[in-house]
Amino acid sequence: MARAPKRAPRRRFGAVRKLPSGRYQARYPGSDGVLRSAPEVYETKRDAEVFLAQVQADQTRGDWIDPTAGEVLFGEYATRWIDERGVAPTTDELYRRLLRLHLEPTFGQLYVNAISPARVRAWRAERLKETGATTVAKSYRLLKAVMETAVEDDMIRKNPCRIRGAGREEADERPVATVGQVFALADVIGLRWRLMVLLGAFASMRPEELAELRRGDVDLDAGSVWVRRAAPELNTGRRVVGDPKSRAGRREIVLPAFVHVDVRRHLEWFAQPGAEGLVFVGEKGAVLRGTTFGRKWRKARDKVGLPEDFRFYDLRHTGNTLAADTGAKLKDLMVRAGQSSEKAQLIYQHSTKEHQRKLAADIDTDVRRQQAKAATSDVEGATVHALVPRPPDAHGAAVRRM
Repeated sequence: MARAPKRAPRRRFGAVRKLPSGRYQARYPGSDGVLRSAPEVYETKRDAEVFLAQVQADQTRGDWIDPTAGEVLFGEYATRWIDERGVAPTTDELYRRLLRLHLEPTFGQLYVNAISPARVRAWRAERLKETGATTVAKSYRLLKAVMETAVEDDMIRKNPCRIRGAGREEADERPVATVGQVFALADVIGLRWRLMVLLGAFASMRPEELAELRRGDVDLDAGSVWVRRAAPELNTGRRVVGDPKSRAGRREIVLPAFVHVDVRRHLEWFAQPGAEGLVFVGEKGAVLRGTTFGRKWRKARDKVGLPEDFRFYDLRHTGNTLAADTGAKLKDLMVRAGQSSEKAQLIYQHSTKEHQRKLAADIDTDVRRQQAKAATSDVEGATVHALVPRPPDAHGAAVRRM
């Protein structure tokens, strides 16, 4: 008696059916129990089965991603991402500007799961042709951070931002003024703003820290100022009063003695009354505005002969460089500048041509000292070699000192 032919084992995961076109469609249940179709149809039944096997393996490992989860417009997702960060107002403003000007034109109307490494590479290459490398690096870091959150939200499996070093900024080293130029700036900018220049340079204070400095923050007896608040001004003109840039920003700065007279004179002549009175205010007694001060700053800078790209913030670079040149410990420099990382402080330790000449002169002095010491200690009368070797004689042998 002939045996009946064996039936193919019933599929335990998903199903494959043949369509009227002759192709095959695969359907499967997601981890959430919802039945889904494969994103494409297949030429052979075997291809459809391979797809189902891959989906089943992904679900078993916990790697399965709902293919519809990433169908959210990048512009909407990135805006929500910024809303949820709770960053400082200045950072929030920067993120939204980068998103509006550099990311949304390319990615804004794409689904998050449609952004591929190839699209990211093409976008970066195009941006580098249109704008500065520093802005592109900032934009890339923002894009990478948003897409990394999309990975955490199970919207995509991998972050498409995979360009090594693309988020690294290599900005040009900022200029540093001389001590004479700092005092020249203080002289020409006028008495009302003189102390701002001196504190910006010789106390390494940030502009936003100076804008919110209060009478009660100045200790005339100790010769120091306390930085407790900051008031950065956004591009919109809104003044945002809050904590300093970092926890390390809250600090006491001991002032050099030559600034003390200027501090007392400024408090007497220009500061608002009372412990909470602002130290720096406009000519009519109103809150200091960057636009108003900026005009006076540019006029004084040009008169002194500093380059056009020398910003008020570069006075801080100058002060930190002067402090570093004293040989102070790195930790002391970080505390004075209100920095929480060694990397941040190292930015301000410039190596100018003058520093290199001084370093070379110090090496020369030390080598000559050691050579002289070696010569005087050669009590046995052995040959003392000169710093520069003597030329060889006609036979190629070095000339020996007799």
